[in-house]
Amino acid sequence: MHTMFATIGMILAVAGLVVSVAFWIPGLCNRTRLKEILGSRYPLVYVVYVANGPMLLLLGVILLITFR
Repeated sequence: MHTMFATIGMILAVAGLVVSVAFWIPGLCNRTRLKEILGSRYPLVYVVYVANGPMLLLLGVILLITFR
């Protein structure tokens, strides 16, 4: 059981890291184009980023520390 949670933690940590890095690479995420498309809803992009980047990374690290 511990191995399963540790594996899930590793997957979540890697996914969170990939999303975080991909968001800040200028060529992958064209924020000016997103700003044009979304208009006043543009801050929602940061909510989605936080939920799928740093939060997944944090959850994965917590699982790895708890169930190693």
